[in-house]
Amino acid sequence: MLVSLHIRDLAVIERVDLDFGSGLTVLTGETGAGKSILLDALGLATGRRADAALVRPGAERASVAATFTVPDDHHVRNVLAERGVDAEGDIIVRRQVQADGRSKAFINDEPVGVALLAELGEALVEVHGQHDQRGLLRPEMHRSILDTFGGHQKIRRNVSDAFGAWREAKRLLDQMQADESTLQERRETLIHDVGELDQLAPEAGEDENLAASRSRLANAQKIGEALSAGVEALEGDDGIDSRLRRAAGELGRIREVAGGALDETLGALDRALLETNEALEGMAAVGRELDADGSQLEKVEERLFALRAVARRHQVPVDLLADVLARLTSELAALEDRDGSLGRLQADEEAAAVAFGAACAVLTERRGKSARALDKAVTAELEPLRMGKARFATGLQPLASDERNAEGAERVIFQVVTNPGSPPGPISKIASGGELSRFMLALKVASQKGDSARTLVFDEIDAGIGGAVSDAVGERLQELGRDAQVMVVTHAPQVAARADQHIRLLKSGDDKTVATSAAQLDQDERREELARMLAGAEITDAARAAADSLLKTGTS
Repeated sequence: MLVSLHIRDLAVIERVDLDFGSGLTVLTGETGAGKSILLDALGLATGRRADAALVRPGAERASVAATFTVPDDHHVRNVLAERGVDAEGDIIVRRQVQADGRSKAFINDEPVGVALLAELGEALVEVHGQHDQRGLLRPEMHRSILDTFGGHQKIRRNVSDAFGAWREAKRLLDQMQADESTLQERRETLIHDVGELDQLAPEAGEDENLAASRSRLANAQKIGEALSAGVEALEGDDGIDSRLRRAAGELGRIREVAGGALDETLGALDRALLETNEALEGMAAVGRELDADGSQLEKVEERLFALRAVARRHQVPVDLLADVLARLTSELAALEDRDGSLGRLQADEEAAAVAFGAACAVLTERRGKSARALDKAVTAELEPLRMGKARFATGLQPLASDERNAEGAERVIFQVVTNPGSPPGPISKIASGGELSRFMLALKVASQKGDSARTLVFDEIDAGIGGAVSDAVGERLQELGRDAQVMVVTHAPQVAARADQHIRLLKSGDDKTVATSAAQLDQDERREELARMLAGAEITDAARAAADSLLKTGTS
């Protein structure tokens, strides 16, 4: 629901600040006062195209800020959260248009693209007029309107899920039924790759181990020289080993006379000799590995290069070659068992198609029942709108099997008859301007009840009608306002008299400068405005009396 609108330097509006409530709000004023500009401002805030011509002459920029309140579970909060925009509390939308036509958009003070603004606008505001029936009269929207009226959301989700499952099953089947020559080429490639990988038998961590071995073998001479020097240092005539043994021998001879004082020292010497021997054994082992096979380096390099070449071809690290082998083996097995796999995929596709068809059948049946109920509800609204002889019909047009989709198995088409005996036709082509407005209002009253989060805007819906018909239109708008926030730009006093909130736009200025102001009217001011709408420039006592009568009717 729209709760406030703040406008600065937009066309003829210099500054306007408005607060809105629930129910029916009417906007009145003389021709040229800027009523439609007010709707342009709302459109700008909800993603409409920006234009430099909207900036008030002499101003640097035009700006509009609109505040909406929506339920906590409204889907626009999820949309905002997914885009990283704060979705708590009220939703405040701002739009600025520079004098050069460039614009900026903000939601809750976060800069956003105009596309997101428009997405929110579709969900929060719906505008209708004689030549601007967004959503309601677009043929592609009829199905959505019927489903909303009938409460088909759960069934539509079932259809959408079933369609997705069928489409995936069909994709897998089509993939398996690809050209036989392509499959044969793939089979031959798999046989080659699996055989190559089987022969290599790659192991996890092998790349790192081989690289280490290669480095060691490539530096065998340096390592050997270092090992010789190390052994000489430990085992030479004057090496550590000889010295440790001499020290242990000298101390051993006096061990008994030392009374145990040298026991720990002799133990330490024994451990040192043991560690020295282990070091010598380790160096000997490395030396034996280096001397075992002079071709070992060549073998390691061949293995390492082979693994890396295959890994590059499959575009994976060497350590993942074992996983590649498992995957390719599985794919080859599936191809070798193509007849069995094809049969299973065909069975899966047929089962998914049957499930999709069954889900569509349930939705089609429900749509048929809801269509009859909607027709009855709309027809009931036509009599009070002085269109008792007109008829409204919701048609379900079956789709070809290859046209069925996540929305179901039929198109929904709203058709009308305005003259008895005439064939029904599309609502947007059959009805005249005034009739179209009333058909639209009747459909809205019948289908919109309960959607309190959305703001419905009617721009001069009463144009081309008057008298009792205008009063009937006002009555239906008032009823619609009991379930949704409704805003109406009107020249009809019969409509304005039924408002819960009345805003008057007033143009002032001279030949050089014109400005529009807006004010919310109290009861006395409403009486004067209705009298002006009834009488024109000169307000008479008779016009005021008529205004009183209208106000009394509007509140009864």
